[in-house]
Amino acid sequence: MIENYFETISEGYYKGEPLEDSRPELSYQTGVTPEHIEMARNHEEIVNSLEGEDKPLTKYPMGRDCKWRFFWPIGERPESIRNDIPKVYPKNFPQWEEKMDSWGNHMCDAIYTASEMAAIGMGLPRDSLTEKMQMGQHLLAPTASDLMKYEVGAPFASFHYDLNFITIHGKSRYPGLFLWTRDWKKQSVKVP
Repeated sequence: MIENYFETISEGYYKGEPLEDSRPELSYQTGVTPEHIEMARNHEEIVNSLEGEDKPLTKYPMGRDCKWRFFWPIGERPESIRNDIPKVYPKNFPQWEEKMDSWGNHMCDAIYTASEMAAIGMGLPRDSLTEKMQMGQHLLAPTASDLMKYEVGAPFASFHYDLNFITIHGKSRYPGLFLWTRDWKKQSVKVP
């Protein structure tokens, strides 16, 4: 199981020293992104308009997120950009490529299936969404945080929206991921 794989090897990234697997010159789009690098756009106006249970926990002025992430390109890419962002292979992570590609491809397959279902449900041709995903720049981004290092309430991923067509998450071992409906009602995300 991929979660067990990362649980057993990820602690090597919590030491805080500079990592040779990090590629800031490529805007961290491959390899490890250490904590305190990513920062959500400022949505203070939206956050201040929400009340009670629907208000996010993100405080302003906000800081940088406390999470670590490792970006790994998944799937085929057009020849013209295939080598623009190389894959980074961390040392001492046995079967890295095999595990990442397997997990990433399974997640992509799930997204393709869900996208076909959505298209059919919207009365569109089955492949109307998936044809736009072909040769996309898909990224697998296992994310982790050192929960012993931070106080309760520390922002691991501040209030934000994704720029992607669709985002998929694996199951977390801890609660705390929320989404907001179109009418700004907060809901806990639960993966069966």
